[in-house]
Amino acid sequence: MVNYKLTEKCINLLKSRGVELRDIADCVMFLQSKYVPNLSIEECEAAVRSVLEKNEVQNAILTGIAVDIMAEEGKLPYEELQSMLCNDEPLYGLDEVVAYGICNLYGSIALTNFGYIDKEKIGIISKLNNHEGPQVNTFLDDIVGAIAASAASKIAHGGKRIDVDL
Repeated sequence: MVNYKLTEKCINLLKSRGVELRDIADCVMFLQSKYVPNLSIEECEAAVRSVLEKNEVQNAILTGIAVDIMAEEGKLPYEELQSMLCNDEPLYGLDEVVAYGICNLYGSIALTNFGYIDKEKIGIISKLNNHEGPQVNTFLDDIVGAIAASAASKIAHGGKRIDVDL
């Protein structure tokens, strides 16, 4: 059963961190447009919304954003962890593990798309990863990438079209 209230909370949390559904849909379009002729941005956005309706994805968003906020507010209990998250330490890795958890819901296409989009830093992912300003996005950039990769996988697995009745 979809918890629409929690879905909307997650969408609003993403917005509060500078991420619109359209930003994620743009990444989906980048990943899938060459494989699905005439793919529309509305279809990509519908796929993103569908991914956001999954409990596991909502849990990842809530947890990841909470940890990022705690890091930017200096509220983590260990200086070593505080430093790793504020600097988005490349060997930290738990941010990617959370993203893999999202991708695992959508199969190998999601995992390979995540690896690609995480490496290339497309669109909003690049903006989140640039480390400018006080906002910590250590978890968020990977979560957004995983949502985009999963929505792209949903389109790939779903055949030609996704219902766009929002």
